[in-house]
Amino acid sequence: MTTGRQAATDSDRRSGPPVAMTIAGSDSGAGAGLQADLKAMSALGVFATTVVTAVTAQNTSTVSAVHPVPPEIVDAQITAVLDDFAVGAVKTGMLATEAIVEVVAAHAAAGNLINLVVDPVLVASTGRLLLESRAIDAYRSRLLPHALIVTPNLYEAHILAGAALDDATPGDIALMGALAERIGEHGPTWVLVKGGHLPGVHEQDGSTAPDQVADVLWGPDGLTILEGSRVETANNHGTGCSLASATAALLAWGLAVPEAVAGAKKFVNRALVGAAGWHLGAGHGPLDPFGWSTHPAPPRTD
Repeated sequence: MTTGRQAATDSDRRSGPPVAMTIAGSDSGAGAGLQADLKAMSALGVFATTVVTAVTAQNTSTVSAVHPVPPEIVDAQITAVLDDFAVGAVKTGMLATEAIVEVVAAHAAAGNLINLVVDPVLVASTGRLLLESRAIDAYRSRLLPHALIVTPNLYEAHILAGAALDDATPGDIALMGALAERIGEHGPTWVLVKGGHLPGVHEQDGSTAPDQVADVLWGPDGLTILEGSRVETANNHGTGCSLASATAALLAWGLAVPEAVAGAKKFVNRALVGAAGWHLGAGHGPLDPFGWSTHPAPPRTD
């Protein structure tokens, strides 16, 4: 019997959009997690499949509960999708437990997760660690060696690099580059250290924030600094998820990593600008991946 996976790879014909997979936690507020991934991938013309790793009770202000999915169910979801779809790229988000990291890493080691984008959801926006140390060790030793690109924010980059979280200042490119190189020693082909979590960038305390926010991309071509304009908004929930999933979507379309990252940054910037004036929820609101702010009227159905 020919499985869906064999049929997809044996056929030279493709009838439909590229397919990507997100392996992530569910956000009931739909601003981050797999809901943000679904929106970003769909907005970029990619059919998004999902593997749920955890169910969270959260909104724009708080996370009140987290329920990890049993690892065997995560494994079954991955297998079911791969058996039926020709997945062109995979993005991981919140993996919740060491056992789930191990499940995903085993599929990656077997070559099942091509164009793997690892968004290491290790730390909450408050700086609180979300995973036990054993799970972080599993990230470093089991998952990162099979990643095409890993996309940590500044806090996560320190953790993955095994460095102390020193006092950093906005625009500390040398620090970000050093962290990216140290993370690269664990095996990923590319590392994108995001500068959006540098002190001063997201504070709402009246402090002066930079006009430009820089990310650092490390890879086979060395270090590249990717600057983008900072958007003045409190609606930034799901920015990291959206950037990683947009990168995966563009990889599924066949773009190379530098082009996919650059395109994803532009996509997220537009989504931030579009949602800047929204008032959805009492905390950090969601992005506007579909450009709703430019066409607020209900869509035509005729």
